[in-house]
Amino acid sequence: MNATDKKTAAKPAPKPVLLSGGNPQIAKGEGDAPVQSYIAAMPGWKRDVGRQLDALIVRTVPGVHKAVKWNSPFYGVKGEGWFLSFHCFNKYIKVAFFRGLSLKPVPPVESKSQDTRYFHIHEGEPLDEAQFAVWVKQASQLPLEKM
Repeated sequence: MNATDKKTAAKPAPKPVLLSGGNPQIAKGEGDAPVQSYIAAMPGWKRDVGRQLDALIVRTVPGVHKAVKWNSPFYGVKGEGWFLSFHCFNKYIKVAFFRGLSLKPVPPVESKSQDTRYFHIHEGEPLDEAQFAVWVKQASQLPLEKM
């Protein structure tokens, strides 16, 4: 091993920075890899919930397109738009349904945006996977948000 190899082999990958509110700072990118990087960087209990959300979305919408934009994972249909994203805050994970006002039942948290509705997940609260999957399925079939 030469000196150059030793320098590159000795450097561990840099740990993602957590922004104010505890959200991981992940470079934007298309596909599963940046989303998995985001989930791996989610702090504490949020990481397991992130894995759970991602698995539920993938199972509910086979072939879902993924990306990281604005330090949040996005889910949609390639070339058509997005139906959902989530974001870490200190005390909860905020799931955004971009056409949430059209979902039945409507997710509980209002937004400044007329159509968007949020669902918050707090530590220790079990996720109602059946209800979440219903929302994801419905959201994936509505007109998608271009961003």
